[in-house]
Amino acid sequence: MLGREEFLSSPLIQDGTLRNLQVMAESTQRLSDRVKALRPDVDWRAIAGFRNVLAHNYLGFDLDYVYRAIENDVPRLREACQFLLQQLGSTK
Repeated sequence: MLGREEFLSSPLIQDGTLRNLQVMAESTQRLSDRVKALRPDVDWRAIAGFRNVLAHNYLGFDLDYVYRAIENDVPRLREACQFLLQQLGSTK
């Protein structure tokens, strides 16, 4: 995994990471309420808000905060999405 200092020191890595986070967060907004209800532990509204901050850069953003989200929140969201894929795959 990318280290904090490498992330903070490279505008190229920051830009790519921020764009990927934006796309990921936008994708979660396209999930139906029924699908989101399968994982009520995920704060879907906060993810949408995070996407808006990334997309519109409201007053800038704190790169330390973004990195903490990468370390702490993205792995949990990944696990939730894998769970949803398994659940939806089993209903076909």
